[in-house]
Amino acid sequence: MSRDEYRARPWALYAGRKREKIMSKRNHETLNLVMDYAALMEACAAYVAVRRPAVRDPEAAYRLLRPLMDAATSGDLQETFFVLLLDTKNKIIGAPIECLRGLLNTCPVHPREIFREAVRQSAASVILAHNHPSGDPTPSKEDIDITRRLIEAGKILGIHVVDHVICGRPSDTTPCYVSLRDKGLVQFE
Repeated sequence: MSRDEYRARPWALYAGRKREKIMSKRNHETLNLVMDYAALMEACAAYVAVRRPAVRDPEAAYRLLRPLMDAATSGDLQETFFVLLLDTKNKIIGAPIECLRGLLNTCPVHPREIFREAVRQSAASVILAHNHPSGDPTPSKEDIDITRRLIEAGKILGIHVVDHVICGRPSDTTPCYVSLRDKGLVQFE
């Protein structure tokens, strides 16, 4: 890739350096995961740029984010927290943003990390989403508490929190996602 191409796509320079570092270790499996995730994020960004889809329900957010979460965490090996930035008509602004990546069963969430890109890109509202590596999307007390905290932080910033979607794995006993708004577990305004 030429230097001009790197300037046009700054993430490519980082990906190129990351690839060289990984290749020097001869770890082809890790390289494939990194490249798959980069390709998926690029494809998602292109889709959002061209289509500018509106996200009006939690299922649409789940369908958009589930493949990214799988790629980011190598199939739910750890929690990851994503944010969808929305304009005033609930159309997505840019690619979904992976704000934080945690451990097997926890992800330290802070409003500063969640709202950083929302402020930079002048988002009117956000949809929060994270996965549960166990596959069970049932919200924990911590999920509910952090959602309340993020709603309050969003009010201060003038950014409306539309929903918090917890992604799991579909099974006979559990749904593939839970919307805190739909369940009425948190008061969204």
